[in-house]
Amino acid sequence: MILQVNQLSKSFGADTILTNIKLEVRSRDRIAIVGRNGAGKSTLLKIIAGQLSYEKGEIVKPKDLSMGYLAQHTSLDSQLTIKEELLTVFDFLKEMETEMRLIEEKMATAEANDLEALMKTYDRLQQDFKDKGGYQYEADVRSVLHGLGFSHFDDTAQVQSLSGGQKTRLALGKLLLTQPDLLILDEPTNHLDIDTLTWLEHYLQGYKGAILIVSHDRYFLDKVVNQVYEVSRSESKKYHGNYSAYLEQKAEQYEKDLKIYEKQQGEIAKLQDFVDRNLARASTTKRAQSRRKQLERMDVMSRPLGDEKTAAFRFEITKQSGNDVLRAQDLTISYKDQPALLTGLTFSITRGESAALVGPNGIGKSTLLKILIKTLEPDKGTISYGSNISIGYYDQEQAKLTSSKRVLDELWDEYPELAEKEIRTCLGNFLFSGDDVLKPVHSLSGGEKARVALAKLMLQKANFLILDEPTNHLDLDSKEVLENALIDYPGTLLFVSHDRYFINRIATRVFELSRNNVEEFLGDYDYYTEKKTQQRELEELEQQTAEQVQSPAAGKSESKRSYEEEKEWKKKERQRIRRIEEIESNVSEIEEKISHNEEMLCDPEVYQNHEKVQAIHADNENLNHNLENLLAEWEELSTEDI
Repeated sequence: MILQVNQLSKSFGADTILTNIKLEVRSRDRIAIVGRNGAGKSTLLKIIAGQLSYEKGEIVKPKDLSMGYLAQHTSLDSQLTIKEELLTVFDFLKEMETEMRLIEEKMATAEANDLEALMKTYDRLQQDFKDKGGYQYEADVRSVLHGLGFSHFDDTAQVQSLSGGQKTRLALGKLLLTQPDLLILDEPTNHLDIDTLTWLEHYLQGYKGAILIVSHDRYFLDKVVNQVYEVSRSESKKYHGNYSAYLEQKAEQYEKDLKIYEKQQGEIAKLQDFVDRNLARASTTKRAQSRRKQLERMDVMSRPLGDEKTAAFRFEITKQSGNDVLRAQDLTISYKDQPALLTGLTFSITRGESAALVGPNGIGKSTLLKILIKTLEPDKGTISYGSNISIGYYDQEQAKLTSSKRVLDELWDEYPELAEKEIRTCLGNFLFSGDDVLKPVHSLSGGEKARVALAKLMLQKANFLILDEPTNHLDLDSKEVLENALIDYPGTLLFVSHDRYFINRIATRVFELSRNNVEEFLGDYDYYTEKKTQQRELEELEQQTAEQVQSPAAGKSESKRSYEEEKEWKKKERQRIRRIEEIESNVSEIEEKISHNEEMLCDPEVYQNHEKVQAIHADNENLNHNLENLLAEWEELSTEDI
């Protein structure tokens, strides 16, 4: 156990945010904190990281525990270059290296009686330098630069020249390089493209410390975490497994609790009916009184609380479009007097399709969408629309929201023909009720602004929706509602998203954008990744064949052997990853059993029974032995280089 949160409570003025929060973190835990926007997830992380105070409860942790915290909107302010900024993490190693060089100089001219002492100091310092990563930290920096998408930047590129999102990414890289015992990440997947997300998943899967994460990326949570704490109605509840397992367990527990509640309500009704019918009769009054006492002694359950209220909406259209919706021909696009960003782009969309536009950050996806809605003009090429096309656009930056207006007026000014009741009903569907609709837009959170923008889009009833990162700022429940609304949408859809789960549910087609091409994949995200893997394997095989042609002396058998070795390597790698996942699942189960046994030992009925105590201790010894063996195997597999 490296950290415990016990009965923690936090309020802001009269508003209670968290009450009686309990959370436990063990070494190598990967824990997700989930819940609605405003539930208190970020507040909880700030409290654990020491950034916020709390009114009640306690946080117990070792004095030497190192913690690293990445806030949602972390930004670096530095005059250094990108690489220099990351290297500052290892200033202590540079100082050790300088000290070693000085000792080497002294050793070269030292007298015999001083040499032995210098050599001992040098050996100790060199071993310490090696143990702390002195011979690999530059390679680690290069790996993080590449993984987080900074490898194409010039060595002279300064931190201050980066965008806000890029600075947040760099802050994440800097934090990862410090390798604290507990890594606390608040929405680390913001500002990351799909390739960078995949790299971060692999990095965190092999991370040696514990991880505490808030994220709305379900694909990411399923890949990384092995425990989930749900923060709901200001309290927390623990679930074992990844995010998908949490959803299943939560649904099962609700059904189970509801059945128990309904059964008890039935028993109460029978007892009360007996009392009502028999209390007045002399012959049966004693039995009725007995039943009444039984009712009074009964510990009556509250009705199980289901999910909190969710948004409820659907997208409709006023008229159907023609079959041909959009055709872009030979587009060339530049941005702010820069060299051409994109060239030779040709693609088309037909009625009823849901097309996802993917590509690395900075490639120009948002710029292309703005050209399609005619906010910007292409340098070259043509864009033609079919008949009866009406476009609805969702801007990830919500630039069209007027900050000085009230929420009610933001919609009503755009649709003045609607009655106030209709506008309020629409906003109610997006969780704005009562005085919420009178708030100024500038006071809303990112998630609330996103819901306002979606409400405006719904009222537009356009038959061609163009959406730029529609899931940004939405919590997991709101994302699911949006997905269902878009799945049922009768029009045509083109969207940009880095949420792989969202793409998988919505897309019937994927457009991959590169500098001079749009490659089409007729399927969802899983189909797209499968095809990309096949393409890479084919390219590797063709490269091996080309090398074989260029070097005939190597022989045909060597090329075949190399290919067979590659297949064998991939097979072993899949087996290794499956075994790691299996071990992590077993470790979670064993830790839960140990925790359950420790709770039993606190029960007076148990600790007063000598035989039970002995049996529990024996079980715990066996479980701890198995746990040590599994963790040793996990460590060996995680560091194995096949």
